[in-house]
Amino acid sequence: MAALNKLSAVEVRAKGPGKYSDGGGLWLHKREDGGAQWVLRVTVHGRRREMGLGRLSDVPLKEARAQAEKWRAMVRRGQDPIKERERQRREAARPENTLQNIALDAFESRKAELKGDGKAGRWFSPLELHVLPKLGKIPVEELDQQDIKNALMPIWHSKADTARKAMNRLSIVMKHAAALGLNVDLQAPDKAKALLGKTRHIAKNIPSMPWQEVPAFYATLEDPTVTHLALRLLILTGLRSRPLRHIRLDEIDGDVWTVPGESLKGRKGKTEDFRVPLSREALEVIEQAKPFERGGYLFPSSRQGVISDAAMSRLMERRGMPERPHGFRSSLRTWLAEATDAPYEVAETVLQHVVGTAVQRTYNRTDYLDQRRVLMERWAQLVTGEGAGKVVQLAR
Repeated sequence: MAALNKLSAVEVRAKGPGKYSDGGGLWLHKREDGGAQWVLRVTVHGRRREMGLGRLSDVPLKEARAQAEKWRAMVRRGQDPIKERERQRREAARPENTLQNIALDAFESRKAELKGDGKAGRWFSPLELHVLPKLGKIPVEELDQQDIKNALMPIWHSKADTARKAMNRLSIVMKHAAALGLNVDLQAPDKAKALLGKTRHIAKNIPSMPWQEVPAFYATLEDPTVTHLALRLLILTGLRSRPLRHIRLDEIDGDVWTVPGESLKGRKGKTEDFRVPLSREALEVIEQAKPFERGGYLFPSSRQGVISDAAMSRLMERRGMPERPHGFRSSLRTWLAEATDAPYEVAETVLQHVVGTAVQRTYNRTDYLDQRRVLMERWAQLVTGEGAGKVVQLAR
């Protein structure tokens, strides 16, 4: 190897314009205008690279040699010192790399995949409520399984589903941090799961009403109010609360309501809309609701926006009922199984469930609209008391 430390401090100050080697790839470049700087020449993966180490006025000879040795050591390990320095500069320029900041950055990056850009807060709330108050100020590179375990232990069994979501979000945040070039333990969430053990929580289904009792309940929704009309249409269509509450008049064409794909659960990142056949009773409910229309929305709130998710639930609570609006989807699905000969694919599509593998759906692109139209008309007849006890048969 070429000799090192060829220059002396006196020579560095005295030499005129030109390029002078100190050995080991370290050069001093002196310009005609009196300026001077240090340059390190290295070869990385067969490529000749030059990196500036600073001006002579700022970096004395001793410091330039120390820097040169640091970067040469990195080259010996097979790393590119220029890329590493850029990474360090980017990291230094970032806000403090706490879990709070990295989690917010990860959330921003994922908003396009979430319904309504995540404005409902459901993606971020498990972190915001149960993780960040305890761990938010910890640098993400220092986060370990014990920290995560201690944060989630209070809800691990009592709120198992929330804890599971929080752990899932943490895994995403850690991967995001790694993508930013931070040295994080990607296995920390899995290690924390091992420390916490299996949850004792038993998931409970949302209480639903036997389909035979739905007509009697439907008959009690006789007031021409937004809440009564919305609950009636929810029962008649089998839709989830969100698309039902956000229904717009311009989405209805004849007896078909086209629900925007972004409103449907389980259809993240996709643009497919979903067609809902409207029975005669459903169309009548929509007519009764039109006088309440505001801003294009059929079921507006008394203040602003649309009717809240809890409005229909509170109606059933006030009546002392254990069932909840979402349970009518189970009532409908049980009726389809017990009182019709609807094929599995058709019955599942009624509830907007995705059926089959991605490959199967590529070739089978029907949404069974005509078959569903027959079923939903008969469901409406049952609900209104017209078709009790009748078995629905679909034409083959």
